[in-house]
Amino acid sequence: MEETKKNPWLKNDQWAEEIAKLISIIDKTELMPTKKWGGDVYTINNKNVIGIGGFKNYFAIWFYNGVFLKDEAGVLVNANEGITKALRQWRFASSAEINDKLVLQYINEAIANEKAGLAIKPEKKEAMQCDFFAEALEKDKTLNAAFGKFTPGRQKEFWEFMATAKQEKTKVGRLDKIRPMIIDGIGLNDKYRK
Repeated sequence: MEETKKNPWLKNDQWAEEIAKLISIIDKTELMPTKKWGGDVYTINNKNVIGIGGFKNYFAIWFYNGVFLKDEAGVLVNANEGITKALRQWRFASSAEINDKLVLQYINEAIANEKAGLAIKPEKKEAMQCDFFAEALEKDKTLNAAFGKFTPGRQKEFWEFMATAKQEKTKVGRLDKIRPMIIDGIGLNDKYRK
């Protein structure tokens, strides 16, 4: 129970007992507990299956590939309609709403779906383009050579950083900021990576 209180997805201690009850159900499965993004996530074969947490008005169990669950009881919701493709939540307002047998059934179905490889593959987005940045790379051979050494993902970060600047002065300022980073082989978001 003490471990549950450390979960940042518990916005306060009001759901500690309810979360403990969900954990007691999860413990009946083969899922492995882990911490990801600072919260409780349960995995199988290192793949995220479910997560749990408490919020202001409810506590929830979410299924990372919940879109594939049959949901015969009609309990699942899409927390971010139009944005979230696969994740589904089952929200509870009290411990009395937890049907142990039904929760276990949903979790076991989610495990079976994960083992079957059911997942929505993320859509590949094309990197944004920026004529200003393209011209700078074309004119500056040193910058272009250094930029070419980055992985496609890190290049994409720079392209998007430059492409989202609307005004000319912002583009100039951003280029001034990233030029030394590129020359030194430092990615735009490297400071956030471990």
